[in-house]
Amino acid sequence: MKRFLKLLKYLLPYKWYVVQNIAYNILGAFFALFSFAMVIPFLRILFDNQPIVTEPMDFKLSTDYFMHSLNYLMGKLMLESGKTTVLVMVSVMVVIFSLLKNGFTFFANYVLAPIRAFTVRDIRNDIYRKVLKLPLSYYTEARKGDVIARISNDVQEIEASIMSSLQMLFRDPITIVIYLIFLFSISVNLTLFVVVILPLTALLIGRIARSLRKTSFRGQQRLGELLALLEETLTGLRIIKAFNGEEEMKTKFFHTNNRFSLLLRKVMRRRYLASPLSEFLGTIVLMIIMAYGGSLVLSGGGRLSGESLIFFLIIFSQVITPAKNFTSAYFNIQKGMASVDRVDHLLDADIKIEEKPDAIPVSTFNDCIEYRNVSFKYDREYVLKNISFTIKKGQTIALVGKSGAGKSTLVDLLPRFMDVTEGEILIDGIPVQHYKIKPLRNLMGVVSQQSILFNDSFRNNIAFGANGASMEEIVHAARVANAHDFIMETENQYDEGVGESGGKLSGGQKQRISIARAVLANPPILILDEATSALDTESERLVQDAIINLMQHRTSIVIAHRLSTIKHADLILVIDEGKILERGSHEELIRKKGGLYKKLHSMQMY
Repeated sequence: MKRFLKLLKYLLPYKWYVVQNIAYNILGAFFALFSFAMVIPFLRILFDNQPIVTEPMDFKLSTDYFMHSLNYLMGKLMLESGKTTVLVMVSVMVVIFSLLKNGFTFFANYVLAPIRAFTVRDIRNDIYRKVLKLPLSYYTEARKGDVIARISNDVQEIEASIMSSLQMLFRDPITIVIYLIFLFSISVNLTLFVVVILPLTALLIGRIARSLRKTSFRGQQRLGELLALLEETLTGLRIIKAFNGEEEMKTKFFHTNNRFSLLLRKVMRRRYLASPLSEFLGTIVLMIIMAYGGSLVLSGGGRLSGESLIFFLIIFSQVITPAKNFTSAYFNIQKGMASVDRVDHLLDADIKIEEKPDAIPVSTFNDCIEYRNVSFKYDREYVLKNISFTIKKGQTIALVGKSGAGKSTLVDLLPRFMDVTEGEILIDGIPVQHYKIKPLRNLMGVVSQQSILFNDSFRNNIAFGANGASMEEIVHAARVANAHDFIMETENQYDEGVGESGGKLSGGQKQRISIARAVLANPPILILDEATSALDTESERLVQDAIINLMQHRTSIVIAHRLSTIKHADLILVIDEGKILERGSHEELIRKKGGLYKKLHSMQMY
């Protein structure tokens, strides 16, 4: 229930639409009921089952007054205009009331449309906001395909199952309440009997619906697994083909897809149970009411007449349809709540990287960066252990070590992609947690090991994050990164698209566009994570020269497997199993007998 109430908060900005919807539904239910109220007394008089009322009743707020006044009006019209004329008039009025009822139903749905569309939009926006806020460490555990499933399929399921049921949730309870009030006016005892029986049927329906929610939750999990596998397939398609892994991946996909389909079948069968079950239970209730109402008529005493019983049953039969719709809506909601649970799990995930309320802005880097007794762990196992070092402004520090030693994690802590578990990182003597996040990251330019390009033009990829950059600045950055020449060779030059994840470019070209992006940002601190590892020899030489020029008078942290690119670093840290194993300049480390750096250097010399 809490989850559903939390979902309803998305309706608050559109409460005026909700008020209109409720008002239109009340009017629609009123005109639907009024058409019955007109026809029945008229037929009674027309076929001489009830004498014509010739005297009006004193006003009082009751159904008796309403029915007496309607009979009086009908009788008066019949005496003045004749039964045939009144029959035509009543028929026309019923048609008009039907038009009004359906018109108000349309308007109710009309104002419901923006509620459905915009609430789903707002949910998606909130999820995307959260995806951007979550730390990188979250995505080491969560499968990206499952996250995509939550923002696409789960939100779509919320729209299809819950938002599509809003009309029934708003309209049908109003209709049922109006009809029940009218039924109370006919017979209090019989209506109370109805009110007692209906919750018993609701309990049975609710029990089945709750099991549907559990099954639906598992189904959405299976769908998340399916999309995660699809995302992995598209990402690793080159490797799958290279190692002839098509059959293996096909078997895995078919198995996952079959598991999802079996659960989907189970969900659909239970969902399809809603309508026939509610109709069958409605028929049982109707027969029980007829039996009990018939006993009241047969017992005499004037408690209920046969005519009133028939009128009661006719009105109650109109309750069955909205009750049936309401039951279907309840089943749909329970199915959709499984998706709400999955979406809430993402929205409630701990952001961890929070900005302090009193965080200070930072626009310059003046002195040094200090890692002080820094340790970090993703879950239980430490990835970094008690790391300490200092980088003076203008210095270049290089991180060297085997894959998985913790080098990339170490630099990810500086811009607060993740936060330290123990210890602290300081810039100009102030812990990075005390700075505002955006200004802190503006101090740094990042070129990652894996080039990240967006399905956009060269111009927009280079200028990403640098709003307002001029074309001259973009071209200059491309020239520095040795990217200008191959960009100009394309048909649309800087407006040429790079394809999905830069798929139209070679690895070296993608890397140079990433470097151009860092050049354009012109930050005081550079983080170069394997920055030249993807380049061929010629491109590496040209780009390395550009990077050396760019690094002048800047503080740089470089991660590289090719030790030849970091010989001029002021300090080299050799990382192994999350610890600093060795530190010093290239000359100092190369002279260290039995050292890991010397071993790695010797391996690359041959």
